[in-house]
Amino acid sequence: MDFKKFQRIISNNKKNKDLIKKKVKEFYNEANMENEDDLLDIMQIARTVINKKGYLLAEIPFKDKEIGAICYGRDGSKYVLLNSTLPRVNVNFSLCHELYHILYQEYPFKEPVEFYINENYYDHDEEILANHYAAALLMPESKFIKMFNKFEQEYEEDKSEIQTIVKLMNYFGAPYMAVLIRCYELELLKDGERLKMLLSITPEQINDEFDKLWLNMELLKGSRNDDFEKLLALVINKGKYLISRELMDNAELARIEKNLRNLYKEIRG
Repeated sequence: MDFKKFQRIISNNKKNKDLIKKKVKEFYNEANMENEDDLLDIMQIARTVINKKGYLLAEIPFKDKEIGAICYGRDGSKYVLLNSTLPRVNVNFSLCHELYHILYQEYPFKEPVEFYINENYYDHDEEILANHYAAALLMPESKFIKMFNKFEQEYEEDKSEIQTIVKLMNYFGAPYMAVLIRCYELELLKDGERLKMLLSITPEQINDEFDKLWLNMELLKGSRNDDFEKLLALVINKGKYLISRELMDNAELARIEKNLRNLYKEIRG
């Protein structure tokens, strides 16, 4: 990400700080949680919230590693599909990004299939808000500041800001760029010259730091979970129930199953 774009994101996030805080609190209410301390597994908590909005959540290994998530809505069926070939930190962020669109997007999706491009920080206002929301949900402000200060005070040989950032990645299960933005929007890091170096950090350098600090390397790998068969079984069982209540016919269920199989074939490769 270039320096000027980073600055624009920080400026927008500071401007929308109160709005995003309000949205995060609304999520806690939706999830029947008292505060961020209850949010130990975002996938488990988000699944329930998404289900209440009529969406089914599943992980599928996409053939296209640029896509972080897909929101699909057709024939009355709605799905959030996460790309499990991506590192777990990116999957977590993609999920929280899509949560914003499902819960708070002002205008409904224009197309039956909407894509979230992995770690792409668009200039569109709605996308900036969705990324800001994802970061705030994964990295609650008070806890983030507390852990930042803790990791800053820990002694490590050749200590640098990168070590603090990767420890925060590990602790919160969040991607590098999202952590870096969070550090600057909360004014925990301020040195503009150092920022240029931090913006140029490569995935290989992040891997090296995780390894050196004995952090959870699995967060940087794709799980390649494939929930398609479970998702399909859930859709078919729901369809059979609706057929038994005369709220759907066999032809409609067959069409939904065919569309879902075609979607899977398209994204799975």
